[in-house]
Amino acid sequence: MERKNEASRRENGGLIAGRNPVIEALKSGRQIDTVYISGEGGSLELIEKLAKERGAVVKQVSRQKLDFITKGAAHQGVAASGACAEYVSVADILSRAAELNEPPFVIICDEIEDPHNLGAIIRTAECAGAHGVIIPKRRSASLNETVYKTSAGAASIVRVARVSNLAAAIDELKAAGVWIYGTDAKGENYADTDLKGAVGLVIGSEGFGIGRLIAEKCDFMLRLPLRGKITSLNASVAAGIFMYEVVRQRSLV
Repeated sequence: MERKNEASRRENGGLIAGRNPVIEALKSGRQIDTVYISGEGGSLELIEKLAKERGAVVKQVSRQKLDFITKGAAHQGVAASGACAEYVSVADILSRAAELNEPPFVIICDEIEDPHNLGAIIRTAECAGAHGVIIPKRRSASLNETVYKTSAGAASIVRVARVSNLAAAIDELKAAGVWIYGTDAKGENYADTDLKGAVGLVIGSEGFGIGRLIAEKCDFMLRLPLRGKITSLNASVAAGIFMYEVVRQRSLV
């Protein structure tokens, strides 16, 4: 029988600390999002292998970082955070659009690292009727507890694909007839662009916008008119404006 007060088995806000608890979680089929490892050898190698087989992100961190993450639990050099929902494939997102007999409407997040922003984007995507959200496996927030709370639960409703190669995922969308729309200050006015067809909307990172490689994959660039002295909007706010322009135009069809 599990001893709930055993420090090595303690969970803090969805975080699992300790070698055996993490191994058990990985083998149980529980959705594991990220595994944090400090050290090497022994059962840590097994944990890393299991994590990669499950598609979880493995991060090598310092002992001090792991102490901070686990809030004092006896972590034995490893901790894992659970995912609030199961990740899907890009094909699963496209199939959802086909089921509804609607042109695909997909949100592509290019390195959105703030979980509050990602949660807000997912929440708006659900409200706007988007068929799914795509995020990269690296340099991105993931479906953790903060994202779930910020999304008001939408993260467990909207189909989210986490991909190793965002550019390849965009190519998959293009092959399915989806036009890719990026965001840039030099782009076309968003309200003057036809968004009634199959849309893949790329939202750039908070600090750097859309990366060069991803920008090259875009078929069109859109911009929001800015009247003040600040030169950009928060990523989730901008995403919401773009998404609801798609909603507005589709309501006219």
